Amino acid sequence: MSFFHQRPECGGEPNECRINPSPAADLATVMERRLDRRDWLRGAIVAGTTVAFAGIADAAEDLPLPNILEPSSRQPVPEPQAAAPQEATAKTEANPSTLTFAEVSHGLDADIHVAHHYQSNVVISWGDAIFPGMPEFEPAKLTGETQRRRFGYNNDFIAYMPLPRGSQNSERGLLCVNHEYSIAYLMWPGIADKMDAVKKLTKEQVDIEIAAHGHAVVEVRRDQGFWIIDVNSPYNRRLTADTPMSISGPAAGHERLRTKADPTGKIILGTINNCAGGITPWGTVLTAEENFDTNFGGNIADPKIAKQEQLNYARLGLKGETDYAWSRHIERFDLSKEPLEPNRFGWIVEYDPYDPKSIPVKRTALGRCKHEGATVTLSHDQRVVVYTGDDSRGEYLYRFVSDKPYQRNNAAANRDLLDHGTLSVAQFKEDGRLVWQSLVHGREKLGKDEGFDSQADIVIELRRAGDAVQATPLDRPEDVEVHAASGRVFVMLTNNAARLKPSNSNPRIANLHGHILELQAPAAGSGFDHTSNEYRWDIFLLAGDPSKDGAKYHPQTSPNGWLTCPDNAAIDAQGRLWIATDGAPKVTGNKLADGIYATDTAGPGRALTRMFFRAPTGAEVTGTAFTPDGTTLFASIQHPGDEEFAGVRSTYDAPSTRWPDFKPNMPPRPSVIAIRRQDGGVIGT
Repeated sequence: MSFFHQRPECGGEPNECRINPSPAADLATVMERRLDRRDWLRGAIVAGTTVAFAGIADAAEDLPLPNILEPSSRQPVPEPQAAAPQEATAKTEANPSTLTFAEVSHGLDADIHVAHHYQSNVVISWGDAIFPGMPEFEPAKLTGETQRRRFGYNNDFIAYMPLPRGSQNSERGLLCVNHEYSIAYLMWPGIADKMDAVKKLTKEQVDIEIAAHGHAVVEVRRDQGFWIIDVNSPYNRRLTADTPMSISGPAAGHERLRTKADPTGKIILGTINNCAGGITPWGTVLTAEENFDTNFGGNIADPKIAKQEQLNYARLGLKGETDYAWSRHIERFDLSKEPLEPNRFGWIVEYDPYDPKSIPVKRTALGRCKHEGATVTLSHDQRVVVYTGDDSRGEYLYRFVSDKPYQRNNAAANRDLLDHGTLSVAQFKEDGRLVWQSLVHGREKLGKDEGFDSQADIVIELRRAGDAVQATPLDRPEDVEVHAASGRVFVMLTNNAARLKPSNSNPRIANLHGHILELQAPAAGSGFDHTSNEYRWDIFLLAGDPSKDGAKYHPQTSPNGWLTCPDNAAIDAQGRLWIATDGAPKVTGNKLADGIYATDTAGPGRALTRMFFRAPTGAEVTGTAFTPDGTTLFASIQHPGDEEFAGVRSTYDAPSTRWPDFKPNMPPRPSVIAIRRQDGGVIGT
């Protein structure tokens, strides 16, 4: 989720105004009560020895709007370094981490930077053709129809799916990539900002924006050490707002999902605002719909529907205001014309990337909110567990447990596993327990008296159901990653600028920098019970500058190793956590770029974060994904150039960077990159 995708009524704060009315104690309060009792990171999950690290200097002085760099090639080349840093060659007393790369320095400029002895190449960018017979991308000649045949905008989640299906091939596979949102003032000339775009965009430009949302499947292969796309692949596909999709689970066919275009409530056109996602054990991809509320405008004319959906829409931030011009041109996004259309978004969508003719399915049993992702794991009894965060300030962490177990090599038995199961929400206790509160119709506080007439109402109004059972409000719960070998679950909490209460354990008045939670599923047989009603919880790290933000890491974290605003993450084959950040320029006054950091999750290097990659100015990093052999790390570079310096906004006409093309006739383009060691070895080792 982009830190810079802001609501104007929130005074420029990230994401959106907090709209959660729940009286439940939020995580700041629970953390204070929990952590004041014990030493930092010496709790129920592991016996660590990390302490606060002080004395880090400010990373840089305030910077002006960066100058455009000299044109650079899109061809794969080793990452240049101003001066080669001293390379750490082994784990030593000076470096207790298993990570041996020399860190990238903090900073902010118009290009990317990767650790010494690594190289990167741009695999695909916004506007690149993914089908044969398409001309080279020219922004001025783009149409809605041609955008549907090209890579979309603001790529986010990445799944690498090896070819052939079921293999561990690390040289040929499918990249399955989300497209989260569009930025008109970086896509077209003459547009000053977001609100200017709402007034000015034409019907053709809106068609392009809509076509740039959704998802893409592109075949890629490694060629002489670098990754290229195959535009002739039969697997290539775009999922857009016009792609027919079916609806399954409790809400399928429900009257609250019926529209003039679909009076059955069972077939929907498309998916939008696709943020993070997940991969199932049976080889399908889950793509999560996030900030769909920003695409709808107008007011509901039907008083019956207005009353029925009042609480639902209020909890999701739907106010009749919009960040897009879509409702001026497209009837389905105008609430006065299609008042129930928003109920058809905010779901988890499952599709088969190996079958380009398959119909995607919106799995309503997983609930509806602003999903950041959908991380899948198998419990000790082979039941399927899906974790998802609701990426807004003060929202919740959810879990779905399937009724039936996964059956290897039985596609028919696995096809509908995500339609039947138990949905629950996390409640964090100050004694270190995490209790999963079930969201099942008929239990206390989830009946007709509270406005839930069926399970369909619960999944449609997931946030309100979480309120009812006193779930714990969190600081923008985003990506969730499961460490299979230890049963630990890492939850990225990006930030919450609205937090006003300090505590001894979290002395920041506002949690600008975020933190990472660590949950422990109980052991069960030879595995871990991810279906248990109780876990243990702890805090893996508090982000920010340890010298002034109350941040806490391993004591040997370097001046370049601390991070801010953890967002997406991945766990490599060695069990190390790779953290992508979103918001560093904003919260540091344009001193630090976002990037990728890595750390051990156990042992002497636990919570010793090291900076591996730095993004260009204005960009966040998302979607980190490894090939099975760990020799390639894919990452999405989202919204390069989207920022303000001293009140001056970067626009198409005057961007702060033209990454990755660095050509005067080309705007900055969100892109997927591939990172490899120059010697072809395992990333990070």
